[in-house]
Amino acid sequence: MRAYPAVRRDQTVDELHGRTIADPYRWLEDADSPETAAFVAAQNAFAEPILAALPARDAFRERVTALLTAPTRGCPFERGGRVFAWRNDGQNQDVLVVADSVDELEGGRVLLDANALSADGTVSVTAASVSPDGQLLAYGVADGGSDWRTLRVRDVVTGADLADEIPWTKWNSPVWLPGERSFTYWAYDAPAGNGLTDEMGAGRLMAHVVGEPVEDDAVVWTRPEEPRMFARHWPRDERWFVLSTDTGSSSGNDLAVARHGGDDRLRLVDGHEHEWDAVGIRDDVLFAVTDEGAARYRLAAFDLATGAQRTVVPEHETDVLLGASLTAGGLVLEYSHDASHRLQLATDDGALGDAVPIGEGVSLTGLSARASSTTVHATTSSFVDRGTRHVVEVDGARLVSHRTLPTPGPAAPEATTTRIRATSSDDAEVPAFVVRPDGDDGTEPRPTLVWAYGGFNIPMNPGFRAVLAAWVDAGGVLVVPNLRGGGEFGSDWHKQGTKERKQQVFDDLYAVAEHLVATGVTTPERLVLHGRSNGGLLAGAALTQRPELWAAVLPGVGVLDMLRFHRFTIGWAWTSDYGDPDDAEEFAALAAYSPLHAIREGVAYPPTLVTTGDHDDRVVPAHSFKFAAELQRAQAASGAEAPIVLSIDTRAGHGMGKPKDAAALEFADQLAFAAHHAGLEVAG
Repeated sequence: MRAYPAVRRDQTVDELHGRTIADPYRWLEDADSPETAAFVAAQNAFAEPILAALPARDAFRERVTALLTAPTRGCPFERGGRVFAWRNDGQNQDVLVVADSVDELEGGRVLLDANALSADGTVSVTAASVSPDGQLLAYGVADGGSDWRTLRVRDVVTGADLADEIPWTKWNSPVWLPGERSFTYWAYDAPAGNGLTDEMGAGRLMAHVVGEPVEDDAVVWTRPEEPRMFARHWPRDERWFVLSTDTGSSSGNDLAVARHGGDDRLRLVDGHEHEWDAVGIRDDVLFAVTDEGAARYRLAAFDLATGAQRTVVPEHETDVLLGASLTAGGLVLEYSHDASHRLQLATDDGALGDAVPIGEGVSLTGLSARASSTTVHATTSSFVDRGTRHVVEVDGARLVSHRTLPTPGPAAPEATTTRIRATSSDDAEVPAFVVRPDGDDGTEPRPTLVWAYGGFNIPMNPGFRAVLAAWVDAGGVLVVPNLRGGGEFGSDWHKQGTKERKQQVFDDLYAVAEHLVATGVTTPERLVLHGRSNGGLLAGAALTQRPELWAAVLPGVGVLDMLRFHRFTIGWAWTSDYGDPDDAEEFAALAAYSPLHAIREGVAYPPTLVTTGDHDDRVVPAHSFKFAAELQRAQAASGAEAPIVLSIDTRAGHGMGKPKDAAALEFADQLAFAAHHAGLEVAG
């Protein structure tokens, strides 16, 4: 029997809605305690020999490193006659370059090199906004993967930082105000306790004038009596200030506008029942994408003189309108068709024009358009394309020209992508992408990795991810399902996987897994499940509900304690998707599937690798700590030999800004663990 690290259990219990809930590892929520630090050290000491012994670890580290360090090129954007873009030639962090034209970006001047901010690459740039005249850059710096950022300002011409420094900001990127010497941002008070775990208090939208003391910054909007609320200023406009507020990660929002410098506010939308994504203003008309009366979304327009609303582009019969942007004399519309993206031009009155040929089976990873320009920049990727840049010239709704810019470096692994459709527990059809390595004819079951999410209206599209491409390159099959809760098929698809309906997401996953087995794609002995964040919750639920389905399970930075998630940092915002544990009815639904509370003695769980970062201040690591400790205890009690491993990165957060060398090691561990337990033989 495997000897796991000893973990203290105490007698902590809660009385919640008439139920007694034991929480013997509550002490692990104290991230600063010496006992928690000792727990982290002991778990890593236990994990490392197991991971080091995996036969494919070195091979996967080499494969993932090659993919992560291959050159990447971000979507160009224009400001004040200059062109900017993020690029990477193998460094830990991206570099922002500036040039006089898009064709000169390869030799562009480095404006901001995040790699120079720290010796180990763990300080990253998590927000950047160039002023419309192209003179100033406001950017946010985060340490160790934290969501906390400090805002700074850099002179674009000289490349020197100014004296401005604004601490304790999150979420919103700076948005420049008229005059281009001030911007808005979202701020909090400095944490009184642990800034990596404590629940967020009331924030406020602030305005900073470049060169002025931060202490003099003006409060633009705040509602301290309702601390669980965000506000955002967007889109930027010279005449109008647009404000929206919302109460959660996937809740709806309201909309209001006011003249800059004026006191009268025009409320366009009240309440938070629907989404209103304001995208731009032309001739005192505000355009917004909404799901009000349109589950697949429509484009609406508000007359800012009267507040009257009209529909510009109605809901499509099959496709989801993801977004819209103004160009000089027209619109560019972003659609999702069966979970892949397409671009469509239109006039301001909604007459559809030409399609932009960005390719089939791709995801839009970036789009840059301006109401004053006829040039549209876009970037796309797919499971088999590391990235393509598109330069598009338009004349209203007419496509004038389209060209692509080459991305240097090697091509992605060769593979074939198809679609399958499984029937879920409620008879709904659940699609999935199946990516087969080159040479696999599908006649024999193969080791298969399922990468899934299913939440927060976030779609799972055919984008390029190094960790997934490395699995396919090694000969494994990749499956990416489009589960309820996601954003692939509109707001109804999303809502069918939320709150008391969250179990439907898990049932959708099981339907896809069973379909893969029934059609001979794989077997339960060769099927691995991987998910991160909300996908980590999915993996934890699938592990505890259907352990017999999986050869191995990989929950990463997962939300695993569904009865206390709302008590840390920004967790309260997730109640829009999960429900509120403080509400008796919603608590019952959460308690029914909470992975931490679903672990049972006497069950033999499959091999499991739980990963997290000790600086994760979005999904705090206590979720993974408590889940792994209880799973190890139950596994030992059952006498099962399958390993339960917890690996903790001690200089990482939720994943954003993680250095490539650290990401390569994490991905290699996950893939080698999956390969070992699914029977994938990997050439060295």
